[in-house]
Amino acid sequence: MMFSITYATLEDKDFVVTGENLSETEFELKVRDKRCYILRYDNERIGVMVFNLIFDFIPFLTLMYLHTAYQRKGFGKQAMLHWETEMRSLGFKMIMLSTQVNENAQHFYRKMGYKDMGSIVMDIAPYEQPLEMFMGKAL
Repeated sequence: MMFSITYATLEDKDFVVTGENLSETEFELKVRDKRCYILRYDNERIGVMVFNLIFDFIPFLTLMYLHTAYQRKGFGKQAMLHWETEMRSLGFKMIMLSTQVNENAQHFYRKMGYKDMGSIVMDIAPYEQPLEMFMGKAL
């Protein structure tokens, strides 16, 4: 049994694109630009990570998803460390992400060394949601 992280390919579209988090067109751009990773365990897709560049120069994790059965087993930490290492090797000095205040992910990210950097209220239809927290980490 082995955990691995690979760049997404077009064959991963049905696993990644749900309409809620990423359009087909945006997914194709993520594949092209190597900004989407597939997390695998024993060659089964168990999660996904997607990022953009915020302000055109800071990697910003927009999606980190891991099937419930694989949470709290160290896979999320391994995936984050992989992403951080890759971003550092590409010359980035800082990374960012966001999570909603009602999600437990904020505690995971703080344990990984991320610090709170502010928040945004999203109260315009159809994007209403709980407060979105921004977090960052120096590389």
